[in-house]
Amino acid sequence: MPTALVTGITGQDGSYLAEFLLEQGYRVVGMVRRTSTI
Repeated sequence: MPTALVTGITGQDGSYLAEFLLEQGYRVVGMVRRTSTI
């Protein structure tokens, strides 16, 4: 099973890409950036 790393997976494009890759049989790993506390 191929693996794809999707940065920005919580955004619109990233979430669509992740969904597409899952449908194609990929294992999807996402990275999420913590929000700023400033």
